[in-house]
Amino acid sequence: MVTAPETVAPHDVALRNLRRVVGNTPLLAVDFEYRGLRRTVFAKAEHYNFTGSIKDRMALHILQRGYETGMLQPGAIIAEATSGNTGIAFAALGRALGHPVAIYMPDWMSQERKDLLRSHGATIVPVSHAEGGFLGCIHLAEEFAARNRGTFLPRQFANPANVEAHETTTGPEIWYQLSTSGMVPDAFVAGVGTGGTVSGIGNYLRRRAPDCKVHPIEPAESPTLATGHKVGQHRIQGISDEFVPDLVHLEELDAVIDVHDGDAIIMAQQLASKLGLGVGISSGANFVGAVLAMDRLGPDAVVVTVFSDDNKKYLTTSLLAKEPERPDYVSSHVRLTGLRTFRRACQTCADLVECWPSGPGPWR
Repeated sequence: MVTAPETVAPHDVALRNLRRVVGNTPLLAVDFEYRGLRRTVFAKAEHYNFTGSIKDRMALHILQRGYETGMLQPGAIIAEATSGNTGIAFAALGRALGHPVAIYMPDWMSQERKDLLRSHGATIVPVSHAEGGFLGCIHLAEEFAARNRGTFLPRQFANPANVEAHETTTGPEIWYQLSTSGMVPDAFVAGVGTGGTVSGIGNYLRRRAPDCKVHPIEPAESPTLATGHKVGQHRIQGISDEFVPDLVHLEELDAVIDVHDGDAIIMAQQLASKLGLGVGISSGANFVGAVLAMDRLGPDAVVVTVFSDDNKKYLTTSLLAKEPERPDYVSSHVRLTGLRTFRRACQTCADLVECWPSGPGPWR
């Protein structure tokens, strides 16, 4: 008796291919001097992902979970509220999987982000402050889904798969890459947009190293986490929106680190001009936050962060403008001295689930 070959759904084949261009990014060791002391911050180079940002990890994982649960059907519309990188990720990955994508985005985001979304075929619905800003984006996406049956809402700010994406990929990658040099992380820091990155990576690292500190970062000019609501304006696109996301459980995290947006901009400028690392403003904020965390723990502490995206989405923003220096800025006391890279998680393939450096085996 001849058994018919098992039918594989087209989206399963596409997902398998996309998983090979999302994640498994290099870990960078950025060497510098701070107030005369030699130090090193470790950062995942997330601009190596498919669309150039860490949000590819979350978007791909949410889409995969959507197929598995049946909430996402082939050809269905994907509608999401986003400040940019998540929208770009869903636009590109969604089109690769055969889905039309509608993005609800605050109208003050950079022109580059809007152009990239359009280049991937997404429909953009800009939302002004008067129309509700970011909360308005979420409300309008929900209304669209209610009118258009079958629409898939990723709901990045409340979807547990967002946290799961980093708990199962980014966190294990960091752990393995550090362990190849016999290091254990003392702290992880990251800016909070949805909270998925800091929560997911933090969960994994604390499971392996219970004493590891996990610090969320927010702009000093707009301390949403501290106040619970929108306060002031800031220039670090992608973090500190107008509310505290459902995925953020501050009682499970360590102290919030405040970073001035001007400090973040100068630090991102220095990473590009001194080391050739063209990263975005939030990456500059993450580096500053990592330096501040190290100040609390000691100059030899192993502090890890992420460089969330590259600088190409910010060429018409404050990133390329002359920013006044201030003596209280961390960037005023940093002298970048070098850059080293850690090998990726696997030498033979990019699939962290199926391959282990010493042969097939699980990550945990």
